[in-house]
Amino acid sequence: MAGYLSETDFVMVEEGFSTRDLLEELTLGASQATAGDVAAFFVADLGTVVRKHFCFLKCLPRVRPFYTVKCNSSPGVLKVLAELGLGFSCANKAEMELVQRIGVPASKIICANPCKQIAQIKYAAKHGVRLLSFDNEVELAKVVKSHPSAKMVLCIATDDSRSLTPLSFKFGATLKSCRHLLENAKRSHVEVVGVSFHVGSGCPDLHAYTQSIADARLVFEMGAELGHGMHILDLGGGFPGLEGAKVRFEEIASVINSALDLYFPEGCGVDILARLGRYYVTSAFTLAVSIIAKKEVLLDQPGREEENGSTPKTIVYHLGEGVYGIFNSVLFDNTCPTPILQKKSSAEQPLYSSSLWGPVADGCDCVAEGLWLPQLHVGDWLVFENMGAYTVGMASLLGGNQTCRVTYAMSRVAWEALRGQLLPAEQDEDTEGMCKPLSCGWEITDTLCVGPVFTPASIMFCILPCWALPSDMRLFLRRLPF
Repeated sequence: MAGYLSETDFVMVEEGFSTRDLLEELTLGASQATAGDVAAFFVADLGTVVRKHFCFLKCLPRVRPFYTVKCNSSPGVLKVLAELGLGFSCANKAEMELVQRIGVPASKIICANPCKQIAQIKYAAKHGVRLLSFDNEVELAKVVKSHPSAKMVLCIATDDSRSLTPLSFKFGATLKSCRHLLENAKRSHVEVVGVSFHVGSGCPDLHAYTQSIADARLVFEMGAELGHGMHILDLGGGFPGLEGAKVRFEEIASVINSALDLYFPEGCGVDILARLGRYYVTSAFTLAVSIIAKKEVLLDQPGREEENGSTPKTIVYHLGEGVYGIFNSVLFDNTCPTPILQKKSSAEQPLYSSSLWGPVADGCDCVAEGLWLPQLHVGDWLVFENMGAYTVGMASLLGGNQTCRVTYAMSRVAWEALRGQLLPAEQDEDTEGMCKPLSCGWEITDTLCVGPVFTPASIMFCILPCWALPSDMRLFLRRLPF
């Protein structure tokens, strides 16, 4: 193993132990603490991250994954992904510092933000990060002055009009402007080595991937004609992190593979990478939040009474986290978080109209409305699943403090898979920030599939074939019902 992750970094979860068990232990401990200062915490299943990686390699075998650090910069995530051999896509100096602090070499970092501060460019130059993105003349001029040895990737605009989070208005050069930018780079003696694009997050239009890859092929031809050594294609990100997404990852991968076969066929000498964030971490994190305050509001409407003759009411619960922190997706992605009760309620308990609010004295700090919940109390815990994307580490990267604790866990089966699948670290440091895809056994037709510890048993992930596992692990697996 490369040594980024060790057994001391997470809780080793044995067979039969679930997320619910771990959450109950942690919430009980937090409730009994005399200080009472723990209002929220995460449980992160690193085995889910491992499973997602194996599935990625199986679906997109020609693509080298880079992790988008801004999506979730928690140490456990960065370490397990570094252990898996991923590269890292950084948007600023803080993110570059973060991944280099855990030992990631500069050759596995790409500074993918097309609009960077000069200080960030200088930091990249000083610390050996050579692969940078750009999409305009001003950015190119900054790089010429502050990092003349950089290898540049030209970011092009896409048709992301149907995406949940479109990016092309802010980032990306139009096809009409690409030749001028490439000519300008040539005159400035800056080497452009590839093309990148991003179809936006939550893109339902599969044709957008095909069209963007076709556009990238045109820009490759322009660059080659001008003498640039074009050999990197960056597919961007926006890949879904949930199994039940409107457009499944497997569907996107199929379209991408077909487009790559057409425009960048195997053997063409082009390195293909993608920048993934949500895909890896969304489903790996479960959040527990405590109720810190509550009040009952009578719905004073003439003619409306409950069956028992009382006035109808709604209950307002205040949580230890809100939309200006962990629940920021309510503002930015228009999500509606659905809580799971930590304490089981009986079917006979009445349900009340309820809403959840954050701790900030602000009318916009509303986490969820229109809920029907049993009577809850201060100190009770609510659980939210699929909370891994853009929830952890955001404050610390912006200069604040990350106060929400993360407890990492992994099943022994996933740990053995992680340990057994890794290849030796790359020896060649001058690889333009690329990391080689791992030989994870996914190319073997008859792979062994085992359910991850914190996900439904119907969701499976591929690990080593039986013959590659230790003898005690083989004995254990023979007893499983598959």
